[in-house]
Amino acid sequence: MAFNTLTSRAVLLYDEWLKEADPRTGNWLLMGSPFPQTFIIAAYVFFVTTLGPRLMENRKPFQLKNTMIIYNLSIVLFSLYMIYEFLMSGWANGYTYRCDLVDYSSSPQALRMAWTCWLYYFSKFIEMLDTVFFVLRKKSSQVSFLHVYHHSIMPFTWWFGVRFAPGGLGTFHALLNCIVHVIMYSYYLLSALGPKYQKYLWWKKYMTTIQLVQFVLVTAHIGQFFFMQDCPYQFPVFLYIIGLYGLIFLLLFLHFYYHAYTRGKRLPKVLQNRNLLLKKLD
Repeated sequence: MAFNTLTSRAVLLYDEWLKEADPRTGNWLLMGSPFPQTFIIAAYVFFVTTLGPRLMENRKPFQLKNTMIIYNLSIVLFSLYMIYEFLMSGWANGYTYRCDLVDYSSSPQALRMAWTCWLYYFSKFIEMLDTVFFVLRKKSSQVSFLHVYHHSIMPFTWWFGVRFAPGGLGTFHALLNCIVHVIMYSYYLLSALGPKYQKYLWWKKYMTTIQLVQFVLVTAHIGQFFFMQDCPYQFPVFLYIIGLYGLIFLLLFLHFYYHAYTRGKRLPKVLQNRNLLLKKLD
């Protein structure tokens, strides 16, 4: 009896909560409820951490060169398109980069921003293929906690963004992320093209630096809100989440940078050998 009462209250709270959602996005794919995406994310985590490695344990790695080329090129082009749409729907067309509120009207520009937010949300599911390809190619060292956490938390949190606040200052980090992805997936594209393109990959170390700059900018931009005297942003909780997200990923990427480059684990072999020699001489 007590369980039934608790369940009924939970359903009522859920219904009341959804009344605050943006009615414009309610009928879009995956937007009706957070449960379908939760199932997809759970299946992704289970596959890349448990099922996939077990299936590949006694198999040879898949050779996915052509698939990787097409995939990375597609992500670059899709990211460029989303950059354009974010700019045209607000960030280069009326936004102040300070207290930019969500426009819930049915104007063409407001709907364009909402749709771009959904496109960005959906792109996070496409990017889960990064990890799937790592598993199929038996690149287990690439399936780190940072990698899986990033690909899991982004679509989950962005469902709430698209459903409740598709626009305004809470979308600045999405614009930045699309810019970073153009650079990052261009690198992956060159890498997938083969050894003769290795000479163009000297800037790998700087990709992590670009990621760090991204999270500093995200944190600085969203941090303005907490010092504004009058900024009636409709769902401030999202700004707290974005600020926390920026700080968490800044710390995680700093940790990654330290172990990958400062300690030399991802430096070229010549530099790794030099560092080892210096340690022996100390």
